[in-house]
Amino acid sequence: MTSGRIDWIAVDWGTSHLRLWLMGDGGQVLDRRHSDRGMSKLKPDEFEATLLALVGDRLPAGRRVPVICCGMAGARQGWAEAPYAAVPCLPGTWDRAARPRTSDPRLAVAILPGLSQARPADVMRGEETQIAGYLAANPGFDGVLCLPGTHCKWAHVSAGEVVSFRSFMTGELFALLSTASVLRHSVATTGEDQAAFSAALDQAMARPATVATDLFSLRAESLLQGLDPVTARARLSGLLIGIELAGARPYWLGQEVAIIGAGGLADAYATGLAAQGLSPRRTDAEAMTLAGLAAAHDALKGQL
Repeated sequence: MTSGRIDWIAVDWGTSHLRLWLMGDGGQVLDRRHSDRGMSKLKPDEFEATLLALVGDRLPAGRRVPVICCGMAGARQGWAEAPYAAVPCLPGTWDRAARPRTSDPRLAVAILPGLSQARPADVMRGEETQIAGYLAANPGFDGVLCLPGTHCKWAHVSAGEVVSFRSFMTGELFALLSTASVLRHSVATTGEDQAAFSAALDQAMARPATVATDLFSLRAESLLQGLDPVTARARLSGLLIGIELAGARPYWLGQEVAIIGAGGLADAYATGLAAQGLSPRRTDAEAMTLAGLAAAHDALKGQL
């Protein structure tokens, strides 16, 4: 934690978690705070109290502090609905931000809108802010952004706009299959096997129609041949990411691709794309979230 005058607060309010940064003059991060009080655990009238529980000790008396939020705080079930902006459009449609009323006079809150697509139907909340941050840091980028997560997003960006995007439930499918299906008896909770992951990914991309049976083979091999649980975990990941890459081929084929993410999940996508002959750029998700929130703060300065 760094002492100093708080200029504004950056907030990424997800479904299951809340992350925020206390920002000083010049974009300096004075402190980072987090909570498991995501949108799914809150009623609309509980958001302000949740925020105050995290930052109330640092709010100055007699001054309103701008709070710029992205993510699920703007969902229909969130703090205040921030209606989607339809693509093609700029990722930073800050003028559509929702402005919930607050009881504490020290807070001036803006909740950024997500993006929507009519055909095929799709939505995103939070990722558009990372995209805006990436474009602020990489002006002129023309290509595809891959944002791994529970619901991985593939966004085609051109001339500063999000042209189209698709969401894949790969992360959620992995969680469900590894913890709530028959595969839970065969799959380790941690561990890596790079060779097994790569082989399963290639298998899924070559024969995506057989993945449903390939998945059950993990259980059968565990029972009959003592398949190592770490290897089973790697193969499960490879099969699911493989069918995603097969489905997302129109996005990445022949395109410049950048991955916004960190850790093992982003590594897995980078490995999968490298196997297809691509050399994706890599950039940190937190840095892009902060860059996008900072762009929104600058755009809304004087309006809060």
